[in-house]
Formats: sequence, C-alpha cells, structure tokens
Amino acid sequence: MSGFTPPSLLSSPTLLFCLPFSLWPQKLHRWPQFRSQPAAGILERLNAGEIVIGDGGFVFALEKRGYVKAGPWTPEAAVTHPEAVRQLHREFLRAGANVMQAFTFYASDDKLENRGQALKITGAQVNEAACDLAREVANEGDGLVAGGVSQTPSYLSCKSEMEVKAIFKKQLDVFVKKNVDFLIAEYFEHVEEAEWAVQVLKTSGKPVAASLCIGPEGDMHGVSPAECAVRLVKAGAQIVGVNCHFDPLTCVKTVKMMKEGVEKAGLKAHYMVQPLAYHTPDCNCQGFIDLPEFPFALEPRILTRWDMHQYAREAYNAGILYIGGCCGYEPYHIRAVSEELAPERGFLPAASEKHGMWGAGLEMHTKPWVRARSRREYWENIRPASGRPKCPSLSTPESWGVTKGHSDLLQHKEATSTQEMKHVLEKQKKVKSSA
Repeated sequence: MSGFTPPSLLSSPTLLFCLPFSLWPQKLHRWPQFRSQPAAGILERLNAGEIVIGDGGFVFALEKRGYVKAGPWTPEAAVTHPEAVRQLHREFLRAGANVMQAFTFYASDDKLENRGQALKITGAQVNEAACDLAREVANEGDGLVAGGVSQTPSYLSCKSEMEVKAIFKKQLDVFVKKNVDFLIAEYFEHVEEAEWAVQVLKTSGKPVAASLCIGPEGDMHGVSPAECAVRLVKAGAQIVGVNCHFDPLTCVKTVKMMKEGVEKAGLKAHYMVQPLAYHTPDCNCQGFIDLPEFPFALEPRILTRWDMHQYAREAYNAGILYIGGCCGYEPYHIRAVSEELAPERGFLPAASEKHGMWGAGLEMHTKPWVRARSRREYWENIRPASGRPKCPSLSTPESWGVTKGHSDLLQHKEATSTQEMKHVLEKQKKVKSSA
C-alpha cells in the first residue's frame, strides 16, 4: 500500500483521511520550505484556482498571552513585544497559512489615541514594525504579506470623507514604503467607509481585498451583502468577503450572498472568508460584540478543530478560495483548515508532523478507551459538552440599536468620563429590562 496510491485517494478527501498519516501519498508529506524565488502574487494564485489560507486572530490571541489590551484592541505589541508577534506569525505559517497579515488592525492614529489611550508610539511606527515582522516570517516559507486598514473612530464620529481617507492614506504610505504584497480593507461595519478605504488603497496599484464584518442581514445601515459586494467591486476591490463578528457557517452563507450579487451584476471578483472561531447562532446583525459574554467569557463557544474541517469544506465548495480566520482562531484551527484542504492544495502543513489525522495519534495512547477514539467517525459526530450544568445554550444579545451618527458612538481623545459611564450603565439596565 505504501508503494502505490490509487488516483482516487488524491481526489477524495473522505478516502484520504481514512488512511493513517504514514500511508498518505508522499506528495502530501511535503510543504513549502524557505523561499528561493519570489512567491506568486495573491491574484496570480487565485486566478490559477489555488486555495489561499489566511492566518488567524491576532488581537484575541495576543490579549490572552498578555500583549494586547482588551478594550482598545490596538497593535502596539508590534513595537513593544515583537517577539510575541513574530512567534504567532510563525505558528500560523507552520499551520499552513499562506498570508502573513501585518499586525496593523486598529493601527490608525485616531484609534491609537482614542478614549484616554496615551501611547508614546505613532501609527507609523506600529505599521512599519508590523510589516517588517510579517515579511520576516513570510520569507521563511511561501508566504505573502498583507497590509490592512480597518474602520476608524473618525468615521463613527461623522468626520468627513476627506478626513477619514487621510487616515487610511497615512497607513497606506507605510505599506507602500514596506512593499507589502497586497492590501486588505477589513473589519468594516459600514460599506460606505469600506468603499472609501478601497478607493484609497487602489491608488497604490497593488491588489486590494475588502472584507466587511457583517452577516446575512447586511451592514449596520441595512445594505444587503449582495449590494455591499457590488459596491466594493465597483470601488476597485478584486477580492471581497467578510471577517469577524459571526461564526464560520454564517460567514460562508454571507459570502455566498455576496457572490450571487456580484455575478448578477455581471461583475467578477474573488472571494474571501475569515470568520470567528466562536459559535454565534444567537447573534443579531451586530454580531458577537452584542453577546453578554463578549469579550471575556466566550470560551464555551469555541469551535473544535473538527468544526474547522466542516467550515473549510463548506467554504471551498461555495467557491471561496481565500479561507482563513479572525478572532478566536489559534494556529491549530488553521492547521485543521489546511488539513481538510490538503488534497486540493497538494501538501500538508509542517504542523501536521505532530498531529495524527482525525485523531490517529491516539492509537499510541496508554488507555484503550482513548485509543478507541482514534478515528474520523468518532470526532465528526462528537457533541461536546460545556461542563456547565446551569448555563444556557444560547444568550440574549444586548441590542442597543446604535450605529454611525448616534451620539453614543461619538469618539474622543479624552478618557471615558464618570458621567459617560453613568449614562451607559443606565442604558444597559434599560435595555436588559426591556429584553
């Protein structure tokens, strides 16, 4: 058997994953090593039908490790603790990610100095350091570097289009200086702001992806996923999709709606999805930030590695080629995505050296009842218990119903005042009493 691989095994994930790792085709034991020549660009890969695996969620992962502060969620760790950022990049690369997304989420100057945060680090310093770290690790494999911009406090505070675009331009200047491979406008709740970001990023001449943090109900002003996608493509994005705020299958559903809209409009684009690693069936249009567990009690909702196999297959079957993760995604989640799509990609990630497919490594366990779990059928059908007998399976989102233009979302440099806190606590009490 080890000397012969039936052709069907190369095209059938089901048959392939039934085999022990040692009997996998030798071509799937290999993974890209240190880059010896320039990597193909993002559009060249997608145009050729290649699957591109994104990385995972840096702000949540680094917050848990003690390098990011919950609340502002800003990425100054790229300057203050580069070793932590570098290590996480390496773990995602080893797990199979093709894209090292520079840790520039919320790295705009207006966000770095919002609500009392007084960092002695500029946005330019953070963006430059983040790009350098991403490039260093990308060059250790077959990785691409993406520079990203995200929604701004200035937009929520109703600043002008010119003012908001100027913020994006400052980040873009760094990305051009550092010669990133492509650009991402990600984590936008309002398609209008995302359009402005795309228009700015397009001036660089580099490929542009645009990713909204929306679900099937559309953006926070009720613009449908289909219309959002059409507007982003017309603005100049070559890759469109969603990230964050919702669980994988909800995000895949949303991108399918985007794809249908683009095709109906007679336009062309590639598609991306980078969802949460949390189950969110009880979310409203605002997503997981409305859940009472956000952000410090989400762990019971975490997806297993086996859930990730299902997600990866659903995304690929929907015609999505750029498949990654956002908040909650750890390297083992990305490894699961890479393993599920190994037959299509032609190789396993390096991290699979220490992971038996579908629990095959459990055959080496000392306890026989654990050895009995070393099979795909067991893990595909597991229904994990939370171990919390008094906890509900679903929550009631805190639906405040405010978005851009509402006084509650006006941002400022000063720390949140006692009076402001009194106001939000009173409103929270009112919302809960009416739920």
